[in-house]
Amino acid sequence: FNLWDIIIDGPELPQTISKEGVKSLKPRSLYTHEDRKKVQLNAKAKHVIICALNSNEFNRVSSCATAKAMWDRLEVTYEGTNQVKDAKINILVREYEMFSMKENEIISSMFVRFTNIINSL
Repeated sequence: FNLWDIIIDGPELPQTISKEGVKSLKPRSLYTHEDRKKVQLNAKAKHVIICALNSNEFNRVSSCATAKAMWDRLEVTYEGTNQVKDAKINILVREYEMFSMKENEIISSMFVRFTNIINSL
């Protein structure tokens, strides 16, 4: 459950704040026990994602520093941005509204086409 939270919300990686108020990653030599736990959870979450990927997908996310960054990149790749999602929905709604049996089409293939549209919606 903690790993899924890290993938969705992002990890709380150890940071330091300079006198000017600038945040930066804390050097490993200054990690506390809690800092190490946070970094370890992010590494576990990244490992879970990597284990589920093929080589092409791995190449897309291998440069990401956090599990959340990996997940976000995969999400955009496979689901698209909100604009892409809206366009896909609009196309499917139009197909649904204009649905009719094609000439010389058998009922079973028409049913399959209709079911695919509904499932995609």
